[in-house]
Amino acid sequence: MTMTEATGSGTGRAEGTTRSSTINGTAVNSGAVASRVPYTVPQPPVTIDAAIWPSIAAVPSSLKARVAGRAADAIFKAAVRRLPLEVRYPDGTVLGKAGLGQGAPGNDARGEVTPARTAYPVMTINRPEAFATRLGDGGLIGLGESFMAGDWDADDLTAVMEVFASRVGTLVPEPLQKLRGLYLPHQPRRERNTEKNTRSNISRHYDLSNELFASFLDSTMTYSSALFPESGDALRNVPWDGLAAAQQAKIDRLLDKAGVKEGTRVLEIGTGWGELALRAAARGATVYSVTLSSEQQELARQRVAEAGYADAVTIELKDYRAVEGEYDAVVSVEMIEAVGFEYWATYFQTIERVLAPGGKVAIQAITIAHDRLMATRTSYTWVHKYIFPGGVIPSVRAIEDITEKQTGLRVRERLAMGEHYAQTLRLWEERFMARADEVGAMGFDAVFQRMWLFYLCYSRAGFETGYLDVQQIVLDHALTKSAATPGAI
Repeated sequence: MTMTEATGSGTGRAEGTTRSSTINGTAVNSGAVASRVPYTVPQPPVTIDAAIWPSIAAVPSSLKARVAGRAADAIFKAAVRRLPLEVRYPDGTVLGKAGLGQGAPGNDARGEVTPARTAYPVMTINRPEAFATRLGDGGLIGLGESFMAGDWDADDLTAVMEVFASRVGTLVPEPLQKLRGLYLPHQPRRERNTEKNTRSNISRHYDLSNELFASFLDSTMTYSSALFPESGDALRNVPWDGLAAAQQAKIDRLLDKAGVKEGTRVLEIGTGWGELALRAAARGATVYSVTLSSEQQELARQRVAEAGYADAVTIELKDYRAVEGEYDAVVSVEMIEAVGFEYWATYFQTIERVLAPGGKVAIQAITIAHDRLMATRTSYTWVHKYIFPGGVIPSVRAIEDITEKQTGLRVRERLAMGEHYAQTLRLWEERFMARADEVGAMGFDAVFQRMWLFYLCYSRAGFETGYLDVQQIVLDHALTKSAATPGAI
């Protein structure tokens, strides 16, 4: 396993909630934050390994970065002043609604208890100058990198990120938003999802380590949104013990919608670790599954063989564009996000080409509002740099427009289930942090763990606020009549 900054691993995971870290050769303290979550967030090691984490070990020091940092500091402070946050600085300054006297209960100047008020999520800025410089130099990339470095902490990272996610279009003044394309980085050409690059993009995430993913996934090894039977408050408190069954329920619904039964020829685009292929084979289907992750292929093949379905399931290391043959059902779970918006038409054209007459397509896709897609589709973000290189989340409108204008496929049904993804992510987050020692023993240091936590909480905040959604979408050939009514169900 080759480690780079985007997949960083190392040693020296620190213990406790307050540590001294060395940034640019200077020892600085990370403040302790009373946590509102059931785990302790690891602090960066005393010295961050610059060979693994060059962007984290050193704060940007160019004149451009310093000037941008001063501007970012002013913009950030102005933006958070009236947000439902408590932003604490080392000099005692408190910004956000808490700083306006609208925070939690306390004592007034006479020592009398003040009335109960809302307790806001706490964001503690440990190193204000480093935080502002990274933010100015990299925008949202800098926000994530500054958390990885320990420049700031939170008592509930998801809650803090929810505040920002729900206001993402208005945090930065509109005139400056229009200039961001001139200043912020764009996706590197080497990360575009051409047939040459896609294997590398997929490998950087999914080939990290099967053991790493097993540390926080349930026994089905399913790495996508579950579909729980609960709703409302019960869904928000769903326990870990219900996750595996909810993952299988999600898969079964997709297989049902695709009409998978005994004798069905199934194409799966994106194998994962094999659970969908296993459940399709258990119905008597034959499955041809393609992946670009060698780690996933190895474990999925092992699971298929152990279950006794080796004759019914074929798992190959192959780009979806190279698939040949004819299939009665095509199923793909949260794969389209890795395709890249330039290739969405190719993705659906490939599906159309291999789908037999009368066949069904069932995909699960993370989605975003169309206006946000159009505003951000060429952006290069923290998620691209550290988690999913080359990825772009589609909108429902984009999927419908592309299939209607560039293929003979049509969307027949949709099920939105974003609230289920929020709770899936909560369970992964809690499980991952509960196993921090095991993850550290695998060679994934505290910087990596903070990166992964930021990824999980950043994602969960998107679903909690509705900035992101996840859909199960059913398609078929345009000439096929469907009894279902298009639109959300």
